[in-house]
Amino acid sequence: MIFRIKCFITLFLILIFSTLAIPISIYAAEAADRLIQCSRIEKDAERLKCFDELAQSKKTEETSKLPNAAAFAIRETPPELLHHSVMGRQWDLDIHPKKIEDTFFKIRSYRPMYFLPVAYNSSPNQDATLDFDPNAKAQHNEAKFQLSFKVKPWGMDIEGIDVLKGVDIWLAYTQLAFWQVYNSAFSAPFRDTNYEPELLINLRTDYHLLGLRGRMFNLGFNHQSNGRSVPLSRSWNRIVANVGLENEEGNFNLLLKTWYRIPENENNDDNPDIIRYMGYGELWGTLYWKKQRFAVMLRNNFRQDNLGAVQLDWSVPFSTFSDKLSDKCSIYLQYYNGYGESLLDYNKSINRISIGFMLANWNWDI
Repeated sequence: MIFRIKCFITLFLILIFSTLAIPISIYAAEAADRLIQCSRIEKDAERLKCFDELAQSKKTEETSKLPNAAAFAIRETPPELLHHSVMGRQWDLDIHPKKIEDTFFKIRSYRPMYFLPVAYNSSPNQDATLDFDPNAKAQHNEAKFQLSFKVKPWGMDIEGIDVLKGVDIWLAYTQLAFWQVYNSAFSAPFRDTNYEPELLINLRTDYHLLGLRGRMFNLGFNHQSNGRSVPLSRSWNRIVANVGLENEEGNFNLLLKTWYRIPENENNDDNPDIIRYMGYGELWGTLYWKKQRFAVMLRNNFRQDNLGAVQLDWSVPFSTFSDKLSDKCSIYLQYYNGYGESLLDYNKSINRISIGFMLANWNWDI
């Protein structure tokens, strides 16, 4: 990385020097001629006036060139790069066509990454256990954490279509874990871990709907499972379609996530009624305000039994409290109520309040 930066600086200096070398030599020759003319004036007052006019004209000439250079630089800057937003940075929505290859195979954050050492659940799922040992029962308090990242192996821009700007392929992976870290009597086991790889085709869009700007639409395949054996095994495969919108300022966005479950053989289906509890989609709304992040997730199965869920998020970077603290990590408060928090608990209503730490990736993405 350091070598690449040095090379870039060297090439930049060479370019600047070669660009300025010829004009400088011309300006130097002209200035020398005018100095000779001024020096030949016999009267002191007139000779001094000539030197003053020469100095003033040179100053005005150099000053007038600065705005033109700056204007040239602004004209050369692609307009789309002047708009920065969280969603735009997270999904490379504002990348100039000449720079798109520079974004390939770089690992990025996907969903929020966090560690919640205090995740108190007032209604833990005691049914999902094979061991009748009381020590094996789920405790109310546990640790909850999530790892999530994505990488783009391919992308291209599209010309001639005003609404559609480009197409990218993303590979993503998310791991959500629930750790009974305080259950020392039973060796602090992991109660459930969900593994979720995805393949997404993302369309970079640009249209307006209900006062918001439509920035992206992605379509893909999603697999989620907990890697357990029967009868605690849970898994399903989905076709997903997501729509992302944001305001003009780029600090508020809506993400509508929908899915269709790929049917499975009834004899091998570990959770045949999961759609009843998970429904067909969820809506995320996120607001970034004064370095803070506020988010809400709503899910509903649109049935009479109304087996939905809600999640509320609030996080603020450490740097808000002191400049000496990092702005890449934040205090994170999460509240979850409803079904589907994890695969093992998809049919169990959860009421959980959690606090811990989140990697504040939005803070350096904008």
